[in-house]
Amino acid sequence: MFITVATTSILAITGLVWLFNRVLPFKICPICAGVSGTWLWMLAVKFLGYEIDMIVPAMLMGGSVVGIAYQIEKRLPPGRSPILWKTLFIPAGFVTVYGAVSSWWAVFVVSAALLIILALRFTKGLRRPKGSKTAHSEQNQKVEELEKKMKDCC
Repeated sequence: MFITVATTSILAITGLVWLFNRVLPFKICPICAGVSGTWLWMLAVKFLGYEIDMIVPAMLMGGSVVGIAYQIEKRLPPGRSPILWKTLFIPAGFVTVYGAVSSWWAVFVVSAALLIILALRFTKGLRRPKGSKTAHSEQNQKVEELEKKMKDCC
């Protein structure tokens, strides 16, 4: 059963990345690496001409799309709509996956370009004139003032 191979691969890659994280100067999400590493080698094997059940890498790729969407959501600047972000990114990501799995390269390239444009558009900070304060920076300033008052109090 091919899903057993996939599960074993995910666990093995996850374990290796977890070990590497102990010595690397930066951290990599072990389970993310396990899932994406597994579907990457499965796609490579398929493109080398071997017969595999494409449902498994497609399922894993879909999980990666959702994982990427949620990781980028954490980095959205204030004022960006998380629901709009996910509503646009996740379906476009599924189309990209479909293009890759089906070897429809035009669909893959166009939808992957759309994903990149969406990510850049949503993660870019809102433009404000120099010197103007955002609600977020004003809130941070109030928190800092309150913390200073609490330290000075006692």
